Amino acid sequence: MKVPVTKYKNIDKSSQLLFNEKSTFKVIHFKNLDEETFNYKYTLKTNYIQLYFCISNKCKIAFNMEHCAIELLETNSSMVYFKDDQMDILFNISPKTEVIAVLISIEYFHSLFSSEGNFLFNFSNFKIGQPIIEPKEINTTSKLILNQLTSKNITESLQPIYIKGKIYELLSVYFSNITEENSDYCPFITNEEVVGKIKMAKEIVISNMNNPPSLSDLAKEVGLNIKKLKSDFKEFYGVPVFSFLLNYKMELAKNLLQENKLNVNEISTHLGYSSSSHFIAAFKRKFGITPKQFSKS
Repeated sequence: MKVPVTKYKNIDKSSQLLFNEKSTFKVIHFKNLDEETFNYKYTLKTNYIQLYFCISNKCKIAFNMEHCAIELLETNSSMVYFKDDQMDILFNISPKTEVIAVLISIEYFHSLFSSEGNFLFNFSNFKIGQPIIEPKEINTTSKLILNQLTSKNITESLQPIYIKGKIYELLSVYFSNITEENSDYCPFITNEEVVGKIKMAKEIVISNMNNPPSLSDLAKEVGLNIKKLKSDFKEFYGVPVFSFLLNYKMELAKNLLQENKLNVNEISTHLGYSSSSHFIAAFKRKFGITPKQFSKS
């Protein structure tokens, strides 16, 4: 049964939404100093990894329906993931409660754990098709970062970069004992043979980045049908095959520019672009600046 809309108020962006960047993450902060319970609703239109931290007292967070909920007590946190592209998050905030929610876009979440396009999503205790609901105690370091996150001593102009830095710090602490270095793993693909074929597809497109095979040829080469290749590659690496290749080439371009051994034309040729103007345009779309500007910075 759907929850009556009138029971839940939409989040007041001026007070609760601390940070909102579509391509990265959102940060929502609740601090209920009243004697009555507050009910808020936040609608997601794309898929997110969701992290919830209860700093004081208790709260309940439901997903689309009130009975599908988690309850957090003081010093509790939880990581939540559903495959729904659209979702209403329903917050039930008790009196004297403080809660912080961090909502991370799926593609960006993968990229945080990447090395030269080698995306990781390493949660080995989850099965394919099941939601992720991972409770965890908030340790002392995380609690300190969470308290700093809502500091009122930061000027308004510096607040976005300050919050972004604190979220990176929080995530590094939160996942420090979960991720395993230099491993490719995806909890939603349990068949080892399929995983091997997806990894092989990645290696093929990287090895042939100047003249990559079509999806049809790539599927034949690794022994999967196109539909399976497209869906499982995106599930595993967070982006479609050719988006992955573009990300890889752009990260490689950044590294080459930092080494300062090749000029823009040489890097363009090395990456397989037919002209340097095409490379410059792709680099600017990706990073917001030209290769030359990046080199100077």
